[in-house]
Order: sequence, then C-alpha cells, then structure tokens
Amino acid sequence: MSTRLQNRHAGENAVCASSSEAVVRMAGSLVPGLILLCDHAGNALPAGYGTLGLPPAELARHIAYDIGSAGVTRRLASELGVPAVMTRFSRLLIDCNRGEDDPTLIMRLSDGAVIPANRTLTDEERTKRVNRYYRPYHAAVAEVVDLALVRGIVPLLLSIHSFTPAWRGVARPWHAAVLWDKDPRLAEALLTALRTDGGLMVGDNEPYTGRLRGDCLWRHGTSRGLPHAILEIRQDLIASEAGEIEWAMRLAEVMRHILADAAVASASDLRAVRFYGSHTD
Repeated sequence: MSTRLQNRHAGENAVCASSSEAVVRMAGSLVPGLILLCDHAGNALPAGYGTLGLPPAELARHIAYDIGSAGVTRRLASELGVPAVMTRFSRLLIDCNRGEDDPTLIMRLSDGAVIPANRTLTDEERTKRVNRYYRPYHAAVAEVVDLALVRGIVPLLLSIHSFTPAWRGVARPWHAAVLWDKDPRLAEALLTALRTDGGLMVGDNEPYTGRLRGDCLWRHGTSRGLPHAILEIRQDLIASEAGEIEWAMRLAEVMRHILADAAVASASDLRAVRFYGSHTD
C-alpha cells in the first residue's frame, strides 16, 4: 500500500480530538480496536455551581473524582494511539457511571460528606444536569463506538477508574481490580495478563462489582454486545505523575498483547458482537 493510501486509510479511521461543555475526547485511531473511557476523570464544576456548597478540600477527595484515573487514561491513549472519552466535571455534579434512574445518579451524601447543593435538588435542576452533562457524555461515547462499527471494527471498551486504599478503616490489599458482568472476554484476558506479575494482587469484581444495571459499560458494552471491562487502580499507586506513568506503561503492554491476540482467528471472539446479557436482568 502506498504512503498516500495508508494516510488516507488512517484518516478515515481516526477520531479527532474535541471538547465540549461536558466531554473531553482524545484523538486516536480506531484501527487497534480499543476505546478508552474515563467516567470520573476530574473534580471541576461548571461556572455557577461553585463548590456545591462543600469546603474546597472536599473536592480534592475521592468523593469528587477518581484520583489518577484521567492521567492514566490520557497517557495510555497516547501510548497506544487510541481514542478516549472522558468526563469534564465532578461525579458530584452527576455520575456518568450510573443509570438515569439510579438514586445515586446525583449524590446527596458521599463518604460522610453532605453535598448542600444536592440535598434539596429540584426536578428541574436534575433534568438540567442530565441534559447538559450526562447525556452529552454518553452521546460522545456512542458516537465513537458507532464510528468504529461502521468501519467494520468491533471495539473493546476499557473504562479506567480508581479506588481508595482503605474503606472505613480497613486497608484494601488489591493493587488493581477488574470489574465485569456476564461478558468474560476482555475481563478474563485482563485478569490473566495482570496476574502474570507475581507482585500484583488483582481483584476479580472486588472491592466493587461490575454488575450494575444502567452503568456506562452496561449501556455501551453489555447492551451492544461489545467486549468490555472496568479496570480499577488503587489511588495511592497513581496519585503522582510517576505512578500514572508506571501504570499507563504497564497497561499499554497488557493491552498490546490482548489486541494482538484479538487479531488472530483463535481469539476472534474478542472481535465479534456477542450478547451475554447481565446478572441484573
């Protein structure tokens, strides 16, 4: 293939960088067959919302965002040359990893902190946040997925999250965790690859479960038959730039192997639309 044709092919299968009021989208090629998501990327709030009535220090805590997740996502997307879709605002404004009818979509209380601006939330304000910040994020994810599928590429969806080192005084021993529902394809590949490092303790649906009806991957993975998984990393391991780099490089190596395996006939299931349903059905 000529250089000119290669460039045109790459351009046809590329996602351009863009941003909006609610979403940040990183550029990347669809050809590798991987789309990265980050549902709790930042702790910012839109103009007019202030700090939601919280002391500013509360917005630096895990209740406001998944610490380190955005940095890992950006570096991983850049290293692999794949697209990423990330939220722009704090999960305390609205949680894009919940279903629209989930009572925790807009939290009134989180890890002991009352969120004053959410405590007496009106139906009008709830609808405003759904329309301005929640739906645009999911529309952006769906747009990238649709673009891949129309090009004949079945993408793997990997969502990057992070969890606290301890909960209610109990230390969490896991370095990372893979969360999934009924579709085992990407989850099992991730667990196998990460566990080859004998120094890592990797949770399988712990400390959280991936069986959450209406969450981001239920909506874009389970409901569309696409291979998908959530990768959780303990926050103290990625709270620094060095930690973000270490984990992004580790995951890049893991995903290169998984994507290579997905390209061969024996692992073609990772390149097929398969409907496994959900434990929540």
